[in-house]
Amino acid sequence: MKRPVYNAIHSLFYNPKHFLDALLTRFGGWLSDETFIRWDYYLNHGRAINLENPQRYTEKLQWLKLYYRDPMWTEMVDKYRVKELVSERVGKEFVAPVLGVWNRAEDIEWEKLPDRFVLKTNHDSGNNGVLICKDKSKIDKAKWIKRINQSLCKDTSKAGREWPYKNVKRCVFAEQYLEDATGELRDYKFFCFDGVVKYLFIATERQSGGEVKFDYFDADFNHLDITQRHPMSGKEIGKPQMFEQMKELAAKLSKGLPEVRVDLYEVDGRIYFGEYTFFHHGGIAPFHPDECDYIWGDEIHLPKANHR
Repeated sequence: MKRPVYNAIHSLFYNPKHFLDALLTRFGGWLSDETFIRWDYYLNHGRAINLENPQRYTEKLQWLKLYYRDPMWTEMVDKYRVKELVSERVGKEFVAPVLGVWNRAEDIEWEKLPDRFVLKTNHDSGNNGVLICKDKSKIDKAKWIKRINQSLCKDTSKAGREWPYKNVKRCVFAEQYLEDATGELRDYKFFCFDGVVKYLFIATERQSGGEVKFDYFDADFNHLDITQRHPMSGKEIGKPQMFEQMKELAAKLSKGLPEVRVDLYEVDGRIYFGEYTFFHHGGIAPFHPDECDYIWGDEIHLPKANHR
């Protein structure tokens, strides 16, 4: 039996909500944004969403998808073009150098790239469309081109109706390879509310081949007993050397935004900007414990609706 068919049947019997959510994502393109979001939220949280008077963090993210539009958000989620914006706001020293940019994967000038580099599509979410090269002589260029083209053809905005991604002019770019003292590249993801950093999580074991681990902290780097989608590492994670400077940078980059996640890296005593994320986990990942959904929701002061 082919793996996709097996996975579908297995999901139908053992996780029917996941199966229905997958069907909704794949075939729900004809639904209005509000109808899609109401169904998607119910399938993931097991309850109806309150859009009339949202209280939870996950509800308020959906409200922002539906009722608030700022054209600047499209530039901010563009992983390539946002570099210019960040350079202007805080300085180009916080931006990882770009080694090349192309409209098509077939146009990549492999011979001009160093032995180690990272390829990224500029519009995809998470680690989709990200390829890490540690030895150029060992990569299968045909497979890489195929994967990049698959990412370039993907409409990221459809999965959770995250409208900022819809009008991103797509490209693929090469970025300088970065590695921190752990031998990987840890993400420090800061949750900011109009320029105030309240929480963060650290992603580890992303390149280990196993499941990535998420550890949540408050703004004073106290570990929090919170999980979403991924387990905690179960290990003691040291505070990054430049933690206070990272918080200051995240605060500057989030000023004037009702909420946003600012992803940063620390490498050899330097801070690098990663990306902006306006809808953490698409707003469909339950919090454990559930009360955190309300606590985090209290931090978002919704702007006046400007889109219906």
